Parts: sequence; structure tokens; C-alpha cells
Amino acid sequence: MMITTKGRYGTRFLLDLAINSSDRAVSLRDVAKRQGISDKYLEQIVPLLSRAGFIRSVRGAQGGYMLQHKPEDINLGDVLRALEGTLAPLECADPNSDCKCERAEECVTTDVWKKIHDAISGVVDSITFADLVNAYKKKTGQFDYYL
Repeated sequence: MMITTKGRYGTRFLLDLAINSSDRAVSLRDVAKRQGISDKYLEQIVPLLSRAGFIRSVRGAQGGYMLQHKPEDINLGDVLRALEGTLAPLECADPNSDCKCERAEECVTTDVWKKIHDAISGVVDSITFADLVNAYKKKTGQFDYYL
């Protein structure tokens, strides 16, 4: 499974908000500048993140975007699913799919694809944005950890 730029940039956008918006809205332009991402591209991602309930917009002169929940309450897996869809490598490995493969009864590789899906889900579902903030601060030498 490949994470697209939508998944990568959406993750970076939320991480930037987690780092920079504890009590104030952050402008899309500021995030785009810090992250080196086109603000036009972020404008396409924001509605997906908003509909999924991860961010909220704040109108006005000091407007912008804020996280809808605390960073420790947002996990990477949920964000990637909102942006990318399923994390399964094949449709038959997606537990939410109604895949009607004609070879399902004798296919032994389906079990492998399901194990891959479970492993990926296990990793990304165990990582919160608070974990990512802490990793960022550690990597950049800022030792005032989030939690």
C-alpha cells in the first residue's frame, strides 16, 4: 500500500496544527509555508479533514484552522483512512469490503493480505498526534514534551 501525497500532506497539516495551534487558529498560508506545501493543494485536503471531524475553521481576522480534538485523541490510522480510504493492500483483505472473489474458497494468499492489513492498521492505529508532536520535538531538540 502506498500513501499518496494527499495522505502525507494531510498528516503534515494536522501535525503542524498540533504543534502550532494549542489555543489559536493557524492560517492555511502559514502551514503551507512552514511545510513547503502549496496552499492550493492544502485547500483540497482541508474539506476532507473537516468532514472527518479532525479540524474546525475559525473565521475572522485571526481565523484559520484548529484541531477539533486533542492530539492524543487523534490517531494516524483514522486520518489516513479519511484521506486515503482503506489501508488494505487488496480489496479481499479489507474487512469492510463485500469482495466477491470467485477464488476466495481456495485462495491461500488472502490470509497473507489480511495479515499485512492487520499489521499496517496495528501500527498506524497505535500512533497518536501527541506521539508525533513528541517525536518532532525530540528530533528538533525541543524537549518540552506534549504529555
